[in-house]
Amino acid sequence: MPRGDKSSYTSKQKRKAEHIEEGYEKRGVSKDEAERRAWATVNKETGGGNKSGSGRGVKDTNVSAKRGGRIGGPRGGKTAASRPAAARSRSAKKAAATRKRKAAARSSARKTARSGARKTARSGARKTARKR
Repeated sequence: MPRGDKSSYTSKQKRKAEHIEEGYEKRGVSKDEAERRAWATVNKETGGGNKSGSGRGVKDTNVSAKRGGRIGGPRGGKTAASRPAAARSRSAKKAAATRKRKAAARSSARKTARSGARKTARSGARKTARKR
């Protein structure tokens, strides 16, 4: 089967690619690029051609379709943008402080684990020295 042959795709996959392609063309993407992106999206969502012999019955992932081009929920990034700058800044500072606190806790936990390992290694060495 030559590259670009769409005979192994179901009619649903072909329709899906066509709709995706139209969406890209509406946004000003060239015809060839829109087609390439559309088929790439279909391949990502469905894992390639799904006609019999190539995995019929395998569930689609719908990864790209779920997001719908939005960030987060139904309002997307607009929610954060509608908040005052002071509130956003306060949230950012709080998040940074949390990250710093957790990083410090992780590093101190690592230090105590290392020192405990060293102590046990030393005591083991002492015991073997005494036996000699």
